[in-house]
Amino acid sequence: MNLHRIVSITLISAGLTGCFDSRKNTEQLCNDYPALRCEQLNVDDGQCRVPRTNLIWHRFDVLKDPTESHKITEYQMVTEYRRCLELAAQIQPIDQSALKRKRFEALVHSGEEQERIVQELSDSTEPETLYFLWSQIGDNNARRQFLQLEGSPELETAHLQYALATFYTSRDSAKTVTLLNRSLELSGADDVNTEIFKSLASTYYKLNQKEKAYIWTRVAERFDINVASQPELQLLYGFDQATYTRLDMLANEVEDAIRQGNYRSSLIPNTF
Repeated sequence: MNLHRIVSITLISAGLTGCFDSRKNTEQLCNDYPALRCEQLNVDDGQCRVPRTNLIWHRFDVLKDPTESHKITEYQMVTEYRRCLELAAQIQPIDQSALKRKRFEALVHSGEEQERIVQELSDSTEPETLYFLWSQIGDNNARRQFLQLEGSPELETAHLQYALATFYTSRDSAKTVTLLNRSLELSGADDVNTEIFKSLASTYYKLNQKEKAYIWTRVAERFDINVASQPELQLLYGFDQATYTRLDMLANEVEDAIRQGNYRSSLIPNTF
């Protein structure tokens, strides 16, 4: 699964959890674990309560299990909290001097926390972490190390094959479609990155393989992703009706295979 999608699901789940009774014990958690540094998060402010609470509880997860994956999620949660603080800073509180100062201090703290997490991850050689440092932080050294792993078993996951494909999108279209197809082959039924469908449609079209481009456009539609309207499809492809019928049948087969988690690129003939 795409890293950015994993993080989004984590944040959404955490946000929903923030509404339930377990989050009412946040103050007690802060008192019991000073290492959570709750006092630097402006906990008495009514603004940004949900992202702040979720961050505190995730910090507790990191304390218990300080994996790189947990730290990457913490970075994303700090970023979410920081965005909220930036918006809150535009709100004029009644007690302007005290509350504005505390919000500013929490904003500074969030920036320092982002830097701390990046520093802790900077020496990692884990592919997921290297991709995070490259794609989210812009670390060129991490990008170089990640690309050196191309062809290794470490990158044989759906997410990392997609990550590799993003690098080649503007450099090598043929390699891009190979990597995108491989990402789908490694995907389970419940963790499909639907962005791949649009990427395959556009890249095949760029390669002038219009039958394949049309198939992936239709697959995208079946997953509620609009690539082109029906009139646009007619202008783009201009096939005869028999060809449309044949390609639509192939798109149905591809969709079924993806939903069952057993997609193989060989489902689409190379003879187009």
